[in-house]
Amino acid sequence: MARTTPLTTSRLRPLLPDGDRRWHADVRYAVGCALVMCGLSLLLDWGAGTLTPARALLWPALSAVLLLALLPQRVTTGRGWLAVRGPVRGHLVRTDALTDVRQCPGVSARLVLRDAFGHRVELDPRVLAANPLLWHDLDTGARRSLERGTLREGAEVLARLGREIDDETARAVLRRSGIL
Repeated sequence: MARTTPLTTSRLRPLLPDGDRRWHADVRYAVGCALVMCGLSLLLDWGAGTLTPARALLWPALSAVLLLALLPQRVTTGRGWLAVRGPVRGHLVRTDALTDVRQCPGVSARLVLRDAFGHRVELDPRVLAANPLLWHDLDTGARRSLERGTLREGAEVLARLGREIDDETARAVLRRSGIL
């Protein structure tokens, strides 16, 4: 009879995708905001004596729209890929076949990744800064793209982003240790 060994986390690591560690908290926040808005709207409308059946349906509908607007994207990575899943649909790029990386300027500086297969993903770079495993998987794939010669534009964007993430990580370590 063959002896089986229990699966450990270290043996599962290559099989399980990395994900945004703050995603669940952000979803709870979005749901909480929508529920508070719905509850307060219904309560105020009822207290003012203006609550009608149509308005009783309007407030939950508006709260659902708020929930959709506040729901964060779910970012996951694995060996050679990065996926971003929104409330409606998801997108996936091969990080080991990247062709273009851009950072859109503006209030929400989005990172746009394109691969050799025509796929495109947009994500918030702060997700990468807050999740070192996501950044590591993206960086490893981008280095493979550079080695293979597929990454033609955007290597400097990833290098700058890497420096910013490293600087922020170092500051966080110094703050936690009481030096800064």
